[in-house]
Amino acid sequence: MKSASRLSVLLALAFLVLVGTFLYRRLFVGAILPNTGEEVFVKIPTNSTFEEVVTLLSAQGIIKDEALFRRLADYMKYPRDPMRAGRYKVEPGMTTVELIRLLRSGPQSPVRVVLNNERLIEEVAAKVAGFLEPDSLTLLNLLTDADYLAKIGYTPDNLMTIFIPNTYEFFWNTSPEQFMDRMIREHKAFWDKNSRLDKAKKLGLSPEEVYTLASIVEKETLRNDEKPRIAGAYLNRLRIGMRLQADPTAVFARRDFTTGRVTEFHTKFDSPYNTYLYAGLPPGPIAMASISSIDAVLNPENHQYIYFCALGDGTGYHAFAESYNQHLRNVARYKENLKERGLL
Repeated sequence: MKSASRLSVLLALAFLVLVGTFLYRRLFVGAILPNTGEEVFVKIPTNSTFEEVVTLLSAQGIIKDEALFRRLADYMKYPRDPMRAGRYKVEPGMTTVELIRLLRSGPQSPVRVVLNNERLIEEVAAKVAGFLEPDSLTLLNLLTDADYLAKIGYTPDNLMTIFIPNTYEFFWNTSPEQFMDRMIREHKAFWDKNSRLDKAKKLGLSPEEVYTLASIVEKETLRNDEKPRIAGAYLNRLRIGMRLQADPTAVFARRDFTTGRVTEFHTKFDSPYNTYLYAGLPPGPIAMASISSIDAVLNPENHQYIYFCALGDGTGYHAFAESYNQHLRNVARYKENLKERGLL
């Protein structure tokens, strides 16, 4: 009898060990995702309910045993109203317990928002919406709200000047207001560096005016080493009261961004952005200006050039002139170069 009793106890202990080992491996050791070599992220939208989170995780294949996940989530006090939003990286080998800890209080995985060559505020909203949770319409509604713009000290025409092209890290669930707060801080930090405010003041321009001119330089050349020379030519025109007569402004006025040639269709279109018709700078930028273009305006080449035209030789560079007659010779050479390349 004693032997049978001992055997029963041993069998019971063995059973408990097996059960305990099974549960331990299931909860703390067993991976919820295999290592496929691909990164897996889960995005929990703002104001989600616990049921919505469970549905989302199940749909992504992140949780296999929904009942187990629910029991552990309750035990670990994960459910709340609303659930914690954000973007989280689920590592291969992560257990259910580790997953819940991550979603409950772990670090978010930031996203990189890239801003570079957008022309219109609508394009900025669409670009940002490709990285963050708010959709483009929600972002655009804020960026076009008159009261909000007045609050931050901008207008629809000069709002683009707030955006300094760069790559920025954000949490995925950043709100439109939080996004703009960050852009305002980045804008201030940019202008506080490298004596940029002092340089703008010496030119007799506000930061918004510098950015506006830089946006024209941006669309005139792809060659960074040529930008200070082009900026100098435009500043010379402003200095003597000459119209800028910048092709990119006429293209912007027409919103004809796919054109390969500027004609009277563009240059005679009546718009305050058309610098063929109106003197001075346009009301605001015609595109997002790169840092190299902004700094080119702030550090222009000192020369007497007023005119310039493309060389037409495929290099992307321009020929510059101080007189109109010299400019006409450059134009003739431009046409000859196009003919030689079979483009005219």
